Amino acid sequence: MLGLYENFPATVHRAAHFSSLASNKRLQQKLAETLQRLNAETVTLESVTDPSIPQGTVNFDFGIGEASNFNYLDSEEAARLLKAISGKPLQIMDFFCAARYHRSQSERQTRLRFDYYMLRFKFNEDSMKVYIFHERGPRYTSPEDIISLIVNRINEASAKKILAKTH
Repeated sequence: MLGLYENFPATVHRAAHFSSLASNKRLQQKLAETLQRLNAETVTLESVTDPSIPQGTVNFDFGIGEASNFNYLDSEEAARLLKAISGKPLQIMDFFCAARYHRSQSERQTRLRFDYYMLRFKFNEDSMKVYIFHERGPRYTSPEDIISLIVNRINEASAKKILAKTH
């Protein structure tokens, strides 16, 4: 089933609850579009977290869960996901996230270790819960930072703020 990863861990490292002013369909569309856009960006580490790496940058690779795999969220997979959402919003959306870090020195970029996360978004009427599991890596970016980045990007892409943290 598209959106659901069968082996999502029972233990998570962070959970957050948000109230939503958008319908689940609209919120899920915004989420899919936001993660696809993040896949194409290089962002400074300081725009995501308190940087522990001077002149650090990060690239994110998001994939959508499907059965026992994750599919990279490219334009084709995003279109497939958006089509599924337009039929009936999903109750759960699972994603894999690889955060790839680099340090810039002069004109050279040094590749650093990656962080690997799994995220679960659960949708209820007027709310969304996010669960995040840090699989491995140095945690240059914390689970809280990943959640904040996604929520902030969704709110920035909307005409008005549609997500607000409740706890």
